[in-house]
Amino acid sequence: MSLHVDRYAGEGEPLLFIHGWGMHGGMWGGVPEKLAAHFRVSAVDLPGHGYSAVSGQSGVVSRERDAALTTNYLDSIVDELATQFNEPLTVCGWSLGGQVALRWAIRYPEQVNRLVLVSSTPCFVQQADWLCAMDEPTLAAFSAALQQDYASTLRRFLALQVRGSEQERELLLALRHSLMSRGEPDLAALQSGLEILRDVDLRAALPGICQPTLVIAGVRDTLTPLPASQYLAAKLPAARLAAISGAAHAPFLSHSEEFVKHVAEFLHE
Repeated sequence: MSLHVDRYAGEGEPLLFIHGWGMHGGMWGGVPEKLAAHFRVSAVDLPGHGYSAVSGQSGVVSRERDAALTTNYLDSIVDELATQFNEPLTVCGWSLGGQVALRWAIRYPEQVNRLVLVSSTPCFVQQADWLCAMDEPTLAAFSAALQQDYASTLRRFLALQVRGSEQERELLLALRHSLMSRGEPDLAALQSGLEILRDVDLRAALPGICQPTLVIAGVRDTLTPLPASQYLAAKLPAARLAAISGAAHAPFLSHSEEFVKHVAEFLHE
């Protein structure tokens, strides 16, 4: 499997962007170009998204609830990333991409110099001791709807990403335009991504992830609420939180200048 990577002209420390569920590497707006003034920036399309081929394991976890299979699929993504990016770098993950970034830091700590976690959470679904997350029946209904009406479900998810954000309507239109600019994501890959969101719980591993980390959160985020980002910043040994007022799940689009400032300052430390 070969992953599609957009590379931006730039010099300095390598910085890789990993997108969220159902998205692709072109969804970051003008942020990569702005940061390429100071860093060597890349953005990847995960398997089955954008221009990247479908992984051979994509969809395997959708047949039964098996957290071990889900972790194996997540690890297969991380292993492929580790093969294609064989130098130490900063990994910036958005939403599901944040879980990929955390797992990469766990699995190959020597490759990940620093982390930037955007609208991320260590556990996407509510547990008895974890309420700052989506309830499992809602995610299950979303998964079932994906099989029944692929296009409508993706549109609903885009709307959730900007809900509550400043300039919500304009952001939604921009997201819709960007999403289809590389064609539709693969259905099996989407389902496997939902399985990762459903099954993966990285809370216990956080104290062992020692890379310097910047956690960026939208104060109005309803998909990964602010308390989840506060938890990440508190449990990761070398992390700090940047909460962006007026932003929802895509702060790099709604508040791009503030987002770039936070990332650039963190990487220049």
